[in-house]
Amino acid sequence: MFRVRLSESPMPTGSKDPDVLLAWLLDSMGLVRRKTEGGSVEDEQGALHRLLRETVLVDPLGGWNAKALGDSSGLSQTGVHHQLVKLRESGLLAADTEGRWHIHVLRGGSVSAAIELVSVQARAILDLRLSELAEIISESDDRMAASSEDDEMVFRIEVAEPGVVAEGDDWVDALVRDLGLSGERAKPGDRLSRNLLEELSSSGRAVTLLALAEKCGDSRARVQRSIERMRVAGIVERVPMLDRIAQDVYGGLMRQHDARGEEWLMTRGGVGRLDDSVSKALISGVRKKSLNIEKVQKILGPVSLDSQKVLLNTLGGRMPYGVRIAGRDGAAVKERVMRRTDRALRRMKTVAQRLDDALA
Repeated sequence: MFRVRLSESPMPTGSKDPDVLLAWLLDSMGLVRRKTEGGSVEDEQGALHRLLRETVLVDPLGGWNAKALGDSSGLSQTGVHHQLVKLRESGLLAADTEGRWHIHVLRGGSVSAAIELVSVQARAILDLRLSELAEIISESDDRMAASSEDDEMVFRIEVAEPGVVAEGDDWVDALVRDLGLSGERAKPGDRLSRNLLEELSSSGRAVTLLALAEKCGDSRARVQRSIERMRVAGIVERVPMLDRIAQDVYGGLMRQHDARGEEWLMTRGGVGRLDDSVSKALISGVRKKSLNIEKVQKILGPVSLDSQKVLLNTLGGRMPYGVRIAGRDGAAVKERVMRRTDRALRRMKTVAQRLDDALA
C-alpha cells in the first residue's frame, strides 16, 4: 500500500552532485532519518542511498532481485528487504514476480518519471484523505479573526491510502494515524491526537495549550508535541489571542503601578509611547482605580496590534498565544494543505530532473 512522508526542505541550489541530489530526495520523501544539524551529505549516505546509487540508478529497468541488490550494494538480505519495503510503499520502485524472485525496477525508467508518478499518486490520495478530514471541521468565521504566524513553518505530512482499521478504532483514528498526526511511536489506544483534533475542529476560537491539556487530561508536553505535528502538516496554526491582550495589559498596569508608580509606567512601562489621549486615559484610570478589562479594551481600540504587543511586553507580560484549525471550514484547510503539498512536490520534480541530468 502506498505510504510516503512529504517533508519540505531547502533545495540544494546549484548542486549537480548526484549524491547530494539523491540524499535530498530521500530526505524529502521521509525515507531516511532527517539530517543532523551540521552533518554533511557524505555523513548521511546510509544503506538506502547506497542501495539505489549502486543498482537501480545505474540500470533503472535492468530487473533487480533481492540477491542482485544485496551483491551490488553490500547489504544483507534482511537489510535489502527492509529497504525494499520502504521503496515500494513510497512508489519509487515497482515489482514483478519471476519464479521465486521479486524483480524490481525504477518506475518509469528514470528518477524524474518515478517522482512524477509518486506525485500524482500522493496528491490524489491526500485529496481523498483531506476530504475525510473536512467532514469533522465545523465552520467558523470567528476562528479566523487573528492573523496566523505559521506561514514560514517547514511543511511535513504523511500520505497513506486507507487501509485496515485496527480493532477498537474508527475511521477518524485511522485518518489521524495515516496523516502522521499520532507520531511514529504511538501506542495502541492512545487517542490524544484524535481528541485534540476533534476539540480544535469544533472550536470557534483559538485555545491555549494549557486549556487543551486540562481538557484532554494529559500533560502539556505531550499536547505540545501533538500540536506541533498538526502545525507542520498545515492543519493547525498558532495565533495571538487578541481577546486576552486587554486582560493582560490591565493586570500589568495595576501591578506595575502599585510596585513602581506612574512615572515608571509612562517611561519604561511604555505607556508614554502611545498617543496622548490613550496614555492619559490609562494613567487616569489606574490612578483612580476605575480601570477594568472592558475599559482597557475600549481605550486600546485605536492602537495597532503591534503597539499593543509592545506595551504588553514593556509592562512585563508576554503575548498570549493559542492554536486553532487553520481555516474557517474543512474546505479552507484542505486547500491550504494541498497548496503546500503542491509546492513540496514541485521541488521534488525539479531536483529529480536535475538528478537525471547529473547521472546522464
